[in-house]
Amino acid sequence: MKVGNAACRALVVLAVVGALGLAPTDAAFAQAAAVRQKAVFQVSDGDPQKWNLALNNAKNVQDDLGAGAVDLEIVVYGPGIGMLKLESPVATRIAEAMKSGVAVVACENTMKGQKLTRADMLPDIAYVKAGVVELMTRQREGYAYIRP
Repeated sequence: MKVGNAACRALVVLAVVGALGLAPTDAAFAQAAAVRQKAVFQVSDGDPQKWNLALNNAKNVQDDLGAGAVDLEIVVYGPGIGMLKLESPVATRIAEAMKSGVAVVACENTMKGQKLTRADMLPDIAYVKAGVVELMTRQREGYAYIRP
């Protein structure tokens, strides 16, 4: 599991406090607890059931940790891109997820390969040139990687 910079700093604070034989203060625990959680979901399946699972996972994370305390992103490429089209059977759920703070990003490489334009897609989604590169970038930034 990768740990981001903020998490590393919080763990170092607690380790140093413990190594010095000091009792951890509320401030040290608060700093450790204040580490912002981040997760990136990969959805490359065109199956509405897989999409509903991913959307349920994102909602459960928000419910458990608090929507304001977590950064969530769903990266979509391959056959999954069809579920971001205007007539998608999960369009309403995707819109609800975005309203709650979940970022949804479409791979432009996939869109180009499937001859899709932004006009074909749901409003308010974001775009990246390459979905796989976005996943790599987010993992490097400390995001937990989830593939439902």
